[in-house]
Amino acid sequence: MPRPIWRIQEGHGPLIAAAIHDGHTVREEAIGLMALADAERLREEDPFTGGWTAVAPTRVVGLHSRFEVDLNRPREKAVYIVPEDAWGLQVWRERPSDAVVAGSLARYDAFYADVKKLLSNMESRFGKFVVFDLHTYNHRRGGPGGPAADPQENPEVNLGSGTIDRNRWGPLVDRFRNDLRAFDFLGRHLDVRENVKFKGGNFSRWIHRTFPESGCSLAIEFKKFFMDEWTGKLDEQQGRAIRRALESTVPGVLDELRKLGVKSG
Repeated sequence: MPRPIWRIQEGHGPLIAAAIHDGHTVREEAIGLMALADAERLREEDPFTGGWTAVAPTRVVGLHSRFEVDLNRPREKAVYIVPEDAWGLQVWRERPSDAVVAGSLARYDAFYADVKKLLSNMESRFGKFVVFDLHTYNHRRGGPGGPAADPQENPEVNLGSGTIDRNRWGPLVDRFRNDLRAFDFLGRHLDVRENVKFKGGNFSRWIHRTFPESGCSLAIEFKKFFMDEWTGKLDEQQGRAIRRALESTVPGVLDELRKLGVKSG
């Protein structure tokens, strides 16, 4: 098995938090081929999401960059090859060899096998489980001094529920969204909307396909209003407030799971 490019910390309870784009490392055989500088990679990664996974007892955190292999894309698109795969960015100085791509995909396969084992155990112990699939997204693509993207089309929190079975999980999704909206975020309320910018990526889609009756994955995308997406600098007060906002949703999510008959484990 290839060396893992993720970390799993397993705790008790039916809630898992995942930050699969938190990583920035690139393995040695790939980094030498890359055209992108560290800062360019960081701009499209999801820094600080790994810290937010502390809201759940079980945590899944990506350790390597999505530019090595994107764990939130379908397998055939998981290694960016041409600029169209990566927001127009020229990822490689020279096209990676078949061996380099195969090495990345072996790690992709190992990640999904490991997470399947984890979630199968959750299913056996609790009957049902919820995943907070944590991400961030850019909204100042015009440059450091450029305008912010239209807030009407770019909510502060985009809840991707496009692959969730609403008949089964609708009350839980609504409870999470409403509790996050109700949180006192430094004297105001977050703009939380569903499926405006994203409907959920491959990771959430795979969870729902693999665990159709037991797994609910909430794809939670925070706009990078809490940081400078061009320098990577965090507004620490807002970063801490986001973690508290996520923590505020946990009692409601667990309450909805109890209503669905989740076992104590």
